[in-house]
Amino acid sequence: QVQLVESGGGLVQAGGSLRLSCAASGSFFSINDMNWYRQAPGKQRELVAAITTGSSTNYADSVKGRFIISRDNAKNAVYLQMNSLKPEDTAVYYCAARIRRSIGLGWNNYWGQGTQVTVSP
Repeated sequence: QVQLVESGGGLVQAGGSLRLSCAASGSFFSINDMNWYRQAPGKQRELVAAITTGSSTNYADSVKGRFIISRDNAKNAVYLQMNSLKPEDTAVYYCAARIRRSIGLGWNNYWGQGTQVTVSP
């Protein structure tokens, strides 16, 4: 069983910062891309930031210059440093990863349970 467990969400005032963490646990062979998504009430889930195994990154335009994604391959973890937060960043944030459970299997997408981020004006 592969699990992604997020932590670090919470309530913060506009202009503040939060750091989200997500770690993969269980039995697996390899992790490929790791991503952060978010879903605000009444809106579709959107990709916020992505990072490859080689640490190449990609960001949604709405968070460029404010958010930083990073990963620690030794810990099977991905992080999202969120700075200069705005009320419109309020959402449930999900981490996702492409994971191969064994060398003979293909890649599958796994999701965390989500963590709430609320930014007050």
